[in-house]
Amino acid sequence: MTTEPDLLTSSNKDVNHSDASVAADAAATRIFVAPQWKLMWWRFRKHKLAVASSFVIITLYIVAIFAEPLAPYSPQKYNSKYTYAPPQRIHCFDERGRFVGPYVYALKQEIEPQALRRVFAPDLERKIRLGLFVRGDRYRMWGIIDSDIHLFGPVNHQSGDGPVYLLGADRLGRDVLSRIIYGTRISMSIGLVGVGVSLFLGTLLGGISGYFGGLIDEFVQRLIEFLRSIPTIPLWMGLAAAVPPNWPSVRIYFSITLILSLIGWTGLARVVRGRFLSLREEDFIMAARLAGASELRVILRHMVPSFYSHIIAAVTLAIPGMILSETALSFLGLGLQPPVVSWGVLLQDSQNVRAISSAPWLLFPALAVITAVLALNFLGDGLRDAVDPYSR
Repeated sequence: MTTEPDLLTSSNKDVNHSDASVAADAAATRIFVAPQWKLMWWRFRKHKLAVASSFVIITLYIVAIFAEPLAPYSPQKYNSKYTYAPPQRIHCFDERGRFVGPYVYALKQEIEPQALRRVFAPDLERKIRLGLFVRGDRYRMWGIIDSDIHLFGPVNHQSGDGPVYLLGADRLGRDVLSRIIYGTRISMSIGLVGVGVSLFLGTLLGGISGYFGGLIDEFVQRLIEFLRSIPTIPLWMGLAAAVPPNWPSVRIYFSITLILSLIGWTGLARVVRGRFLSLREEDFIMAARLAGASELRVILRHMVPSFYSHIIAAVTLAIPGMILSETALSFLGLGLQPPVVSWGVLLQDSQNVRAISSAPWLLFPALAVITAVLALNFLGDGLRDAVDPYSR
């Protein structure tokens, strides 16, 4: 015989099961009625590595935009007394263990007895105070705003204690940290601009090839096969060598961007062509044609938006290739040249093995390249997984 407590327990189980079913149905309904962008976001935020990488990329582009106030010194400011000066360690406590705020010890020069070469050692008698929003070298941000306020740096930049090199100095006594910050603007922007041009060429030529077919498709595909059959590095070297070395820095920058774009559009064009071949026979495309829509409207309003998420993922994965290409060209001396500051230009100093053996901090720009490329690849992987939010 069933007792009253058993009936209550069974009733509670039924209520809990009913609540769980209602919650599951509500969650399923929420997924089915959600727009595509929201499904993509829900899928993307599950990719923890991609979310973390997105914050890294946002930080890099913030550094690129606000390079002038973020860098403690001008990228061209040099001091011949501090060539190959080592990185200085930040301290916050004095000898008695009391917190006194951030500071570094000034550098003094010594002669190494064995090799009889000049080395730097911290001068424990002189402390250089560091602070936030301090005054330093004057700059013109974006060519518009004149200022001398820097995010961090020595509190008294006019003191005779010497400069502060948190990541060391190069062969001319220039601050490596400041040059890496300024190099972020060129290296990260050349990826965006180059991919933007490649996106335009790839979408245009791939779309025309896949939509119209016939002789146009044959011509575009043979052109793509010809460009992809040429070894990449010799093609870069040949095109870069054609750029006159006496051109201004801005013109060389856009020339290198155009060179990288003319080579990088082929992969995206093939993806777009394949999507157009599959979409042009769909019912909604046929309905748009029967409704009297022009060919351009069918392409721009109906076909391209149907796979824009795939284009976003492809573009995100193409930016690291552009950054590596610019770095390789500049490292080989065929890309950007001083006084332009990019990560590839900074790595030119690392070609000297003797300099690297005595100043390994000259490889810090390589760490910036690795960080940016890995973050962009992880972000691209997350976007690629999120573009098909209905997959399980």
